Amino acid sequence: MEFKKTATAEATELSLSGRLEFTDHDALRDIIGIVEQSGGKRFVLNLADLAFIDSAGLGMLLILQEEVESHGGALAVRGAAGDVKRSIDLARIGEIITIED
Repeated sequence: MEFKKTATAEATELSLSGRLEFTDHDALRDIIGIVEQSGGKRFVLNLADLAFIDSAGLGMLLILQEEVESHGGALAVRGAAGDVKRSIDLARIGEIITIED
């Protein structure tokens, strides 16, 4: 998985691409570092270019939710499509994390 960061005064957005899976735990640490630097702003994960997410990747979304909230921010996920959207829906992630179209 690769990601690109875009920051504004209102939010920090990460656009993820490729595959989010168990082997991406190092990237998760990098993302948590960005969360810590964001200072409680809104944090958006754009998954429009993400082709695949496994159960570990879904767990990483939940870890990010906890990290963002612990720093006074709010997490939203947007742009999920195809198999990624189905996985998120099946795991009922929308009950915990805000899902935007």
